[in-house]
Amino acid sequence: MKQFFGFGGYGEPQGFLSWQHILFVSIVMSAMVILAITLGLYYRKKEYKEKNKVLIWAAILINSFELVKIVIGCIRAEDLRGCLIQLPLFLCSMQLFAIPVAAFSKGKVRDVAIDFVFLFGLLGGIMGTIGHAANYSVYPVLSFPNVVSAATHSISGFASIYLGFANMQSMKKENISRMLVVLFGFCTMAYTVNVLIDYNFMFLMAGDGTPYDILYNMVNGSRVLYPVLVVGLFVLYIFVFYNVYFEIQRMVEKRHKTKNNVDGEAELLSQN
Repeated sequence: MKQFFGFGGYGEPQGFLSWQHILFVSIVMSAMVILAITLGLYYRKKEYKEKNKVLIWAAILINSFELVKIVIGCIRAEDLRGCLIQLPLFLCSMQLFAIPVAAFSKGKVRDVAIDFVFLFGLLGGIMGTIGHAANYSVYPVLSFPNVVSAATHSISGFASIYLGFANMQSMKKENISRMLVVLFGFCTMAYTVNVLIDYNFMFLMAGDGTPYDILYNMVNGSRVLYPVLVVGLFVLYIFVFYNVYFEIQRMVEKRHKTKNNVDGEAELLSQN
């Protein structure tokens, strides 16, 4: 109980990138990838309604885990600030809203939400497990904060991979501007809360042992340049992801076209 829930204080953390950490996240991420690919391929040619059932379950599970974490965090909190820092205002937390919107909405709103999950889900899955230095440096690997964090982040990664293999993403270019509006709004809200309660949502105030420390050190901890660079990275990621996606799509289409041409020529020769 002490080791997992921390009642009376957590045990000694094994540390970030310890063999326990690597083993744990390897198991979690392997399960995430295998399950996402298997279900994605299974539902790929089925009707959208059937495909969406998996996304609905992902939405229910990720928010159930997060709700339990928030409730326990507030119970353990010593003051109001202790409750407020449980707010889901990190980049990965956006999947708590995006996945349900993708699962339960329709039209353009659904398309934007699905593309957002497709873009940022896997990034959150990787950064929230392998790259979550702050948690693994403070809590034992098999502790409630780390297990719940691994569960929510892996569900985000699962949803992203599943959408791709089930071919549910639209990747319309007009969705970029809509995603940017949502992203900027969320960042503004997170930054405002950071200033009010002196916290670090979205890592907009400091790196806290994450790769963002590189940016933080580059600008000597500037309260203006650092958050601008962090948000700039989010924007850059969107454009790079889109370019890579369309380049891969172009290569696949070119390969299929070449194969069809070769098959057509072979069939013509056989007829002659």
